[in-house]
Amino acid sequence: MDSLAAAPGTGPATSPLPVIRPVRAARTVRDLPADRAVVMGILNVTPDSFSDGGKYASTDDAISHGLRMHYGGADVIDVGGESTRPNARQVPVEEELGRVLPVVRALVKAGALVSIDTMHAETARQALDAGAAIVNDISGSEYDPAMPALIAERGVPYVLTHRRGTAATMDGLADYGDVVAEVTAELVELRDRFVAAGVAAEQIILDPGLGFAKTDAHNWTILRNLDAFIGLGHRVLVGASRKRFLGTLLTSAGKAAAPVERDSASLAVATLAAAAGVWSVRVHDPAATLDAVKVAAAAGSRP
Repeated sequence: MDSLAAAPGTGPATSPLPVIRPVRAARTVRDLPADRAVVMGILNVTPDSFSDGGKYASTDDAISHGLRMHYGGADVIDVGGESTRPNARQVPVEEELGRVLPVVRALVKAGALVSIDTMHAETARQALDAGAAIVNDISGSEYDPAMPALIAERGVPYVLTHRRGTAATMDGLADYGDVVAEVTAELVELRDRFVAAGVAAEQIILDPGLGFAKTDAHNWTILRNLDAFIGLGHRVLVGASRKRFLGTLLTSAGKAAAPVERDSASLAVATLAAAAGVWSVRVHDPAATLDAVKVAAAAGSRP
């Protein structure tokens, strides 16, 4: 990684915190590729993440991992300080800010394009002030009432995700007659609320919310019908990486595959989503996914 002044723990750099030199201008949203799906790397700065068990909960470890993803080819690094798994503990805003802001600042300094994964308008505001360029909000219909005005004011891309209820209640709300029709209708209703608050339609990126108030069958139905979401006229983001429904699919000897055993299946879903024409895939292994979405693009799946 030529852009680091010193590798962590080597030479005069005695701290494990990477020393970062601003050797390049930070990427902007305008720099994102238009000829293939955008690869968004997941960076959970949490002690209770379902996918990595809190492996990057410390600031130093989070920055190091974010840099590895950045220099490994991730187009965007999505930094989150609150777990979004079912029944996750709600994190106070001050605690969330303490987790994410040092990481956002360091990655932006290194030239990364950073997204802030938060349900809180104040966290989004401070992360944008620190250099983040995208807000990724999985709150669905329970969004922070201050969020629309902030997104309108800042003019940044905003990922609007379908979710019913909260982390504590969403599993009990996965009741649909026609999951594709109902999820698209609910996304349109949410979109219209944000547009009415002054958010430009082109700022909005739609995420069908795999795993959020959805059963395994609902998730697969949505993946088979991504054209219905793309047809709403917005960019679409798909986040399937390491999610529970993939573990169920890969059940062996009566035991669901652990999150870290779901990467091959995650890569397959990302490839299929890219081939379907989504704008971005949100993943834990951006380096491998970058190769996959390039294959999808070369095969002529995207215009």
